[in-house]
Amino acid sequence: MPAIVGAVQVMNIGSSGVFHIGDVFQLTPISTAKTFAGAGSFNTGETLAIQNYQSATNTFDNDGIDQGINFNV
Repeated sequence: MPAIVGAVQVMNIGSSGVFHIGDVFQLTPISTAKTFAGAGSFNTGETLAIQNYQSATNTFDNDGIDQGINFNV
C-alpha cells in the first residue's frame, strides 16, 4: 500500500548500504562480510558491568563458501 512520506534527510550511507522508502519487490545485497567476535564485543553504553570469565571465539569455518551473491546486479 503506497504511503506519503514527508521530508527525509540522509546523512550517510555505507558503500554496500540500502536506503529504501516505499514499496519494494526485492532487495539484494551486493557485498558480504563475516564477523567473528567474542562475548561482550558489541556491547555499547555509558556504564557497563560485563563479566566474561572464560570466553573463546571459534573462527574455524570448514566450508569454503557460505552464501553466494552471484546473480545480484
